[in-house]
Amino acid sequence: MQMRRTDLALEAKELWQERAGETTKLSGVEAHDGLRDGIPVTTVRVLDEAGEKALGKPRGCYVTLTLEGLAGREENIFHRAVQAVAGELFELMNHIPPQALVLVAGLGNRSITPDAIGPKVHEYTLVTRHLVQRLPEQFGALRPVASLSAEVLGSTGVESGEVVRAVCEKIRPACVIAVDALASRSVERLCRTVQLSDTGITPGSGVGNHRLGLNRETLGVPVMAVGVPTVVDGATLAADLLGTEELPDLGKGREMLVTPKDIDSQVADLAKVIGYGINLALQPGMTVEELELLLS
Repeated sequence: MQMRRTDLALEAKELWQERAGETTKLSGVEAHDGLRDGIPVTTVRVLDEAGEKALGKPRGCYVTLTLEGLAGREENIFHRAVQAVAGELFELMNHIPPQALVLVAGLGNRSITPDAIGPKVHEYTLVTRHLVQRLPEQFGALRPVASLSAEVLGSTGVESGEVVRAVCEKIRPACVIAVDALASRSVERLCRTVQLSDTGITPGSGVGNHRLGLNRETLGVPVMAVGVPTVVDGATLAADLLGTEELPDLGKGREMLVTPKDIDSQVADLAKVIGYGINLALQPGMTVEELELLLS
């Protein structure tokens, strides 16, 4: 039986509990809810092989932030969302030395809006590696950061994973932050959540185009993943709306992906939140206002 598709660990946990029953204990998985800057945060930890098998996710930490107020332009929501993303990412990276080089890799296809979150985050990334190297007297206090937009195979003829790996071999970062689109099980979480993890990422997973994985095994360094669900699989959405566990037979519609009608503005908003959040996590002494000046 085919199961509903999701890239979110939180939703994988929910689906497991729906199948097994709410009171059944999920072995090998810990989860808890909290708040950061008024933003709801759910942390799911996959602890062992049993947890990996239950959720279909590699062991590690998965943090989901719910940004419901962003689309509604709630008061001060941008600053709070940026601070929340920065704070959670900073904690995931607490084992990376503060002056160590970090590479930010924006994955995806800028020509397809639901898959453009990575390239757009790249545009908001504050790159400092060249400044720290050439002008250490003025910029030596900053963490060196490099960034690239690893376009898709169809545009370059090169796997995005191969591009990132080649850059890693050349500049040898201490950590990679990979940003990509994801898929959700329901429309409620589309462009409303951000998932952070310390397990790496598979480029193109959000649009069903799996490529070479980016993780410690393939790149030789820790890989933090930042993902935003921008699409929901057509059959998964139908099953969710019908309240059935088994995916319905949609015929040719089986390969359909559904995305919000205002995906352009939502991706633009989320890319800026994530980009600024990554910058503040990497340069914790900065403020949002300083970033606005430096990136304008």
